[in-house]
Amino acid sequence: MNKYLKQLLFFFVFSLVGSSSVFAQVDDEFSSALDSARAKEDNKKDSVVFTAKYVRYTTLAMMKQATRTVQIDTTHVNFQYYNKQNLPWNPTINLGAYGTASRDLLFNPNKTIGFQAGFHALERYLIHPDSVQYFRARARYSELYTVGFFFDDQVFRARLAQNINPQWNIGAEYHATNTDGYYLNQDYNDRKAAVFTWYESKNRRYNLLLNSTFNNLSSAENGSVVDDDIYGQDVFKDTASTPNFGYRTRLSGTNANRPYNKWRDNGLFIRQSYFIGRLDTINRGMPEMEIHPTNAVAHNSSIRQRKFIFFKNEPDPYGAFPVGDANLVEDTTSITTISNEFTYSFYLRGKGVFKNEAKLDVAFQNDLIWFADSVSSDFYQNSMLKGRLGYKFSDRVDIQANVDQIVVGRNAGDFLYEANADIALSESVGKIRIGAYSQNKSPEMVFERMNYTYHQWNMSWDKTKTQNLNFTYQNRKIGFSGRVDYFLMDKFLYFKEVDNPDNDELLLKQITPAQSGSLNLLKVSVQQNFRFGRFHLDNQVVYQKTDAASILAIPEVYTWHSFYYANKLYNVMDFRLGMDVRFNTPFRTPSYAINVGQFYNDNVGIEYSTYPIGDLWFTGNIDRVNLFLSYNFFNQFAYPKGYYTVRRYPMNDANFRFGVSWKFYD
Repeated sequence: MNKYLKQLLFFFVFSLVGSSSVFAQVDDEFSSALDSARAKEDNKKDSVVFTAKYVRYTTLAMMKQATRTVQIDTTHVNFQYYNKQNLPWNPTINLGAYGTASRDLLFNPNKTIGFQAGFHALERYLIHPDSVQYFRARARYSELYTVGFFFDDQVFRARLAQNINPQWNIGAEYHATNTDGYYLNQDYNDRKAAVFTWYESKNRRYNLLLNSTFNNLSSAENGSVVDDDIYGQDVFKDTASTPNFGYRTRLSGTNANRPYNKWRDNGLFIRQSYFIGRLDTINRGMPEMEIHPTNAVAHNSSIRQRKFIFFKNEPDPYGAFPVGDANLVEDTTSITTISNEFTYSFYLRGKGVFKNEAKLDVAFQNDLIWFADSVSSDFYQNSMLKGRLGYKFSDRVDIQANVDQIVVGRNAGDFLYEANADIALSESVGKIRIGAYSQNKSPEMVFERMNYTYHQWNMSWDKTKTQNLNFTYQNRKIGFSGRVDYFLMDKFLYFKEVDNPDNDELLLKQITPAQSGSLNLLKVSVQQNFRFGRFHLDNQVVYQKTDAASILAIPEVYTWHSFYYANKLYNVMDFRLGMDVRFNTPFRTPSYAINVGQFYNDNVGIEYSTYPIGDLWFTGNIDRVNLFLSYNFFNQFAYPKGYYTVRRYPMNDANFRFGVSWKFYD
C-alpha cells in the first residue's frame, strides 16, 4: 500500500505542477481562435482561458480516414463502470473477482482472421496498440484516475500529454492495479504503460503515429472453492459469520509458490502517412478542424511479443487438475509477430463537397510469426490483400464494402467479406443500418496444438464458416435502438470435457477441442431509455435463441435496467443517483481449465438458477473532477446469498467501491 500511495502522490504532484504552464510559443497556424484571444501587444501575457475543447485526441481508426480529432470526455456518465468484467452492455462470465479469467456472457463472434494464439481469458485488461489515443493539446494535459484505494480493488491510472510545438505532441500513460479478491488466491495485479507521439507536418500532408505498449498481467489461480464448503449449488453460507478467506480452496500455495497465470504483451507500432493532391478542410482554424485528402499512401509497421505463462508448485489433493503427479508446473507459450501493411487510398468528391463522395482503399499486409511452446517452436507467415469501397450518395446514405483475403501463408484461404448500408431517414424517424458478412476462419492455435503438462493434443480442423445478416434501427429522439442478428455457423470450435460415461477418475477434467456441425443463432438486442423530468430509466434486453445451447453456453435472455435521478447540487455539482438491476436466465454454465486458461463444456451440464443482482451508485462532477460511489450486489443480505456464472467459482460478495479522476489542462 505504501508503494501505491507514493505512486499516487508522485503523479498528483507532477501533474499539478505541470498543469500550470501553458505554451507561449503556439504560432499562427495552430489556431485562429487562439490568435484572436491574444493581447494586441506581443509582450502581453496570453489571456486565453483553456477549456476541454482545446484538448482533443485522435485514434488509428480515425486517422485512416482523415486528420480528425474529438474532444476529451469530461462527463461522469457511466463513470462507475470501472470493471471491464461488469460493463452492462458487454457482460461476462468470470471467476468471481476483478482480474480473473473472463468470457463474454452474450454471443460476440470473433471477426479476426489469420493467425491467433487462442488465449483470451485476460484480454480485457490489455492496452492494445490500436486503442492508444494521440493528443493535440494547446496546454499540457494530464489526468489522474483511481478506484478503490482503501478497498479490495485498487485501480490507478495516470496520463500526461503535451505539445512540444504546434505540430508535435508526446505523451504517456501508466496503469497499476492490485486486487485482493474474495477467496484465497484470488488476487490480481498488473503494471501497464504506453508511450505515444503524433507529428503532423506544417503543410498537414505528413503524419506520424508511434506508440510503444507494455503489459504485465498476473492473475492468481485457486482452482475454485472446495465443494464441501458450500452446500447446495447456488446458495451460500452466511458470509457475515464465515469470512470467505476461511473457505478451503483447491490450490493454496502462497508467496513464491502462488499458482498464477501471467501474461506479458509488449509492442511497438509506427504509422506514416502522406496526403497527395488536393486537401479539403472542414472547420478551418477551429479546434475541430478536419483535413480530408483526395489521395493518401500509408505504411504501418509493428512488432509484438507475447508470453503466456502458467505456474504452480504444490500437489493437487482436491483435484483442481486432471489426474497427474506433477507438483512443479511451468507451462509457457511465446509468440513474436512482425507485421507490415502498405495502403493506398483514393477519394473522389466535388471540391469542398462531402455529401457525395466515393472512396477506395487497397492494402497489402504481411505477417511474420514465431511460435514456441514448452516442447517445440515454428515459424509462419501470412500475406493478406485488403480492399475498402464506399460511397456517400448524400449526408443520408452511406454504403461500405470490405474485403480481407489471406492469399499466401499458413492461413491461406481465410477471408472476411462485409457490406453495410447506413440510411438516415429523418431527425424524428431515425436511421437504419443493413449489414452482412461472410467469414472463413482458421482454427486458433490452442485448438490445433497443445503441449502443456495436463493437456496435450495435435489435431487438424476444418475452417469455421460464419454467415451473418443484421439490421439496426436507432431513434435518438425517443431514446430507442434495436439490432437483430442472424448467424449461420458451420464447424464452430469449442472445448469440452472428454466423454466419460463410466465416470472414470482418470478422465475427469480432461478437456479436448471439438467442432460442431451447422448451427443457427438469432440475437435480438433492444435498448429503450425513458425520462420523467429528472428521473431516468435506461433499459437493455438481449434475446438469444439457438439450436446449439449446449455448445455455445449462453443465456436465452439477459436484461439490465438502470433507474436514476439526475440534477445539479447548489449549481456546482452535476450528479446522478441510481440503482442498476441485471438478470439472465439459467444456461449451461461452463467450467474452467486452469493451466490452459480456457472455458469448456463439462459432462455435468449444470444450469445454475440466476437472480436479479442489484447495485446502488452515485456519480458526480465538480469542474474537472469526476467521482463515483457504488455498493454492488446490495441484495445479498436479503436474497440470494450468492450466485455463479462459472461452475465451482462463486461470484463476488456485496462490496463498496469509490473512484475519482482529475483532469488538468491549464
